[in-house]
Amino acid sequence: MTPGGRAAVFGRPIGHSKSPALHRAAYAALGLDIAYEPVDAGADDANALARRLRAEPGWRGASVTMPLKQAMVPLMDSVSARVGRLGALNTIVVGGAPGHPTLRGENTDVEGIVRALNDAGARGVRRVAILGSGGTATAATEAASLLGARSVDFAVRSLPRAAGCLALADRLGLAAEAVDPSEAGRRMPRYDAVISTLPAGAADPLLPVLRVDTIRPGTALLDVIYDPWPSELARSWEAAGGRVAGGLSMLVHQAVEQVRLFTGGGDRDWAGVTNVMCDTVGLPRPGS
Repeated sequence: MTPGGRAAVFGRPIGHSKSPALHRAAYAALGLDIAYEPVDAGADDANALARRLRAEPGWRGASVTMPLKQAMVPLMDSVSARVGRLGALNTIVVGGAPGHPTLRGENTDVEGIVRALNDAGARGVRRVAILGSGGTATAATEAASLLGARSVDFAVRSLPRAAGCLALADRLGLAAEAVDPSEAGRRMPRYDAVISTLPAGAADPLLPVLRVDTIRPGTALLDVIYDPWPSELARSWEAAGGRVAGGLSMLVHQAVEQVRLFTGGGDRDWAGVTNVMCDTVGLPRPGS
């Protein structure tokens, strides 16, 4: 292998993270000796993490998970336009000249969502429902726009909490509305895709009102959780004739983009990297 440097994933809790296994498999497949470790850190550690990335040699970058996705943004030297819109990052790229490192914030969650839904057969997407209104819901909103959606419904129990998502949808040129889950259930046959950004178990009590049994056959669902899996929502969706992608699919695809950023991209076998990552976490390879 060639010399490569180091990278890490920052977050709390971090012991369950599959990012180390994914990244290590990718760098091995690319023939790069890049070390990748989990670092347990909370929002109060954000400044110390930024200083560490600047002070210690060899850093390529860091994956960022909760609760640091928003806390790290103001500590960057620059951020992508997407991070500026979403107010959250999941990737820090270390660049600059030797002795003068710079930190750039990126967000690859959006690519993860788009490609996971593509894996679930999402095509001709015009109307989308997003369950939830937190940080992942903002990434889902931008993903919906990239998929070609024209309108988005945010299914939330507290309508005011969707204000940020509604403002983002407006900036992206999407018609958007905050609705309670029962109204989303009445509209379920109209959706071309549904994205659940709710934490594990949170969708279970909503199943009676979501009326999953009324979806059009083949409608794509992305449920961003991956433990436990399959979720009750995913089981119900498949039983109704829909197609499902889970959080592992999103995780793999966003990680591929992180590897691309940490290695400088280039003409590499990225499809092969994706396949290796899928094998690592037991996912079917895309298109298989």
